[in-house]
Amino acid sequence: MLSFPCAKINIGLYVVSKRPDGYHNLETVFYPIPLQDVLETKPLTMSNAPYALQTVGAPIAGNADDNLVVKVYRDLKAEFNLPALDIYLHKRIPMGAGLGGGSSDAAYMLKTLNADFELQLSDDEMERRIARYGADCAFFIREQPSFATGIGNELTPIDLSLKGFTLVLVKPSTFVSTREAYAGVVPQRPACDLREALAQPVDTWRHIVSNDFERSVFLAHPEIAAIKTTLYDMGAVYAAMSGSGSTVFGLFRRPVEEAEKVFSDCFVFQKAFLR
Repeated sequence: MLSFPCAKINIGLYVVSKRPDGYHNLETVFYPIPLQDVLETKPLTMSNAPYALQTVGAPIAGNADDNLVVKVYRDLKAEFNLPALDIYLHKRIPMGAGLGGGSSDAAYMLKTLNADFELQLSDDEMERRIARYGADCAFFIREQPSFATGIGNELTPIDLSLKGFTLVLVKPSTFVSTREAYAGVVPQRPACDLREALAQPVDTWRHIVSNDFERSVFLAHPEIAAIKTTLYDMGAVYAAMSGSGSTVFGLFRRPVEEAEKVFSDCFVFQKAFLR
């Protein structure tokens, strides 16, 4: 079965409190975007191995056994006695970018196995199961714009559409660890409700919607801050870092033909929103 795990952006991200378990409560909006990996599964017939994983595209750190698609498969294999699988993963979503690529791959693996082997897991059940692999994994089961709270796993669908805007993603080579990003944040509640802010025209978001990670990340990595500034200089209606970085996105009312040239040393993706 062939599927296309999508990426997401965070529109607004607030770290509101620290939890007793050491994690943080967040408020953010996850929005699906048309940057996709390719995931294919088929029966493994040429080997006695329990599975085979082939990856191409963007490099993936770690061993195959540590890949989330493999972890999902192995857990379901043990529970439902699934056959050996040949797994092909073409990574187009950069790793460590704040775009949820690994989480999306995991969620799509669960959805693929559920459909292929008629496991009869509901969307609610799949959301519950996939949350153990990452805080934002549950979003990719339904992949609809959602207000996320808790550690990012409590989802409420919202009425938000970016149809008609052109999305530009810029991912520099800079890596920002989640630990580094959280170390520079002082949890506090946002000045205004994020859902109310996003109900305002996109032109106003620049002044009322922010990402709490930007302050400390931009101080430590001014080259990321420069990307956001440049996107605004190029005419972005709204620009922000996604998640804890290092990707910065811009929303434009026109195609941005010059983006690849301006950001020639970065990964750049551009596409108009169709939904």
